[in-house]
Amino acid sequence: MRRREFIAGLGGAAAWPLAARAQQQTKPAIGYLSNASADLDPQVLIAFRDGLNSLGFVEGRNVSVIYQWADGQNERLPVLAADLVRRQVAIIAAVGTQSVHAAKAATTSIPIVFLVGGDPVEGGIVPSLNRPAGNFTGATLFDVEVAGKLVEFMHEPVPTAATLAFLTSPTNQGTAVSETKALKAAAGALGVQLLILHATRSAEIEGIYASLAGQRVGGLIVSGDNLFFTLRDKLFALAEKYKVPAIYHYSEHAQAGGLMGYGTKTTDVSRTVGIYVGRILRGEKPADLPVQQATKIELMINLKAARALGLTFPTALLVRANEVIE
Repeated sequence: MRRREFIAGLGGAAAWPLAARAQQQTKPAIGYLSNASADLDPQVLIAFRDGLNSLGFVEGRNVSVIYQWADGQNERLPVLAADLVRRQVAIIAAVGTQSVHAAKAATTSIPIVFLVGGDPVEGGIVPSLNRPAGNFTGATLFDVEVAGKLVEFMHEPVPTAATLAFLTSPTNQGTAVSETKALKAAAGALGVQLLILHATRSAEIEGIYASLAGQRVGGLIVSGDNLFFTLRDKLFALAEKYKVPAIYHYSEHAQAGGLMGYGTKTTDVSRTVGIYVGRILRGEKPADLPVQQATKIELMINLKAARALGLTFPTALLVRANEVIE
């Protein structure tokens, strides 16, 4: 499996005007905008703060952070983003594609550092990964190679399944388009059908899971969209209730209770976002900072979740896993 390294370096560049003014303040304010909940994954915030700390910015000491959480309600994001602009934050860290678009609509002058699960180019966030342009830069968990492997790893414990399903959100164009294309190609290579399922809000999820048995779906692949990250505990419970084997786009989902997780740890990329926020506060321009892509990819398997589903993993797959949770 190919593993790429993050683009490195903490070089200097010409000052970003708003950030330069913020440096003159006693305690510049960072806006943190997310469609998730504050208590969903504290390790993601810890990693973000660690990235800030590595550049000399410590929350509560020489920088403040204004948190805006949508709690899975994407319709709240434009108001929350506008509030951050009104409060004249020096920079916005936007987590999730919908959060990024809300921030983008709210300001063209305040620097925005994003964390998204999809392709930020296909999602219309930046024109290029190497030269993001304007007031944008950030990090993405997206990797086409990961999408293909999700199909392979889901199929191995259910080799007789003729159909697998992919749960995605049509509101996240970068993830929906790129992942669907890669997953269809991987499913075709295995000779299985891929059923595409769409959800845009929490209320739709249980009906989708309940319908899978009638459609004879052998396993489910869950998109890396931030909506499903926010709802992950609900997804785990529904998978057990309806006996649906599922694999998730982030490795730590297996640690949190899911059957399988494959991808980059969100904490790794969240730290990168914190570093970029610090670099911009020091005077660098967002447009000069290439968008970072996920590199360290891991497969985790949760045998407790497997037992609840009555599922047995082949030894060959267990050996390939980076971590097996008993």
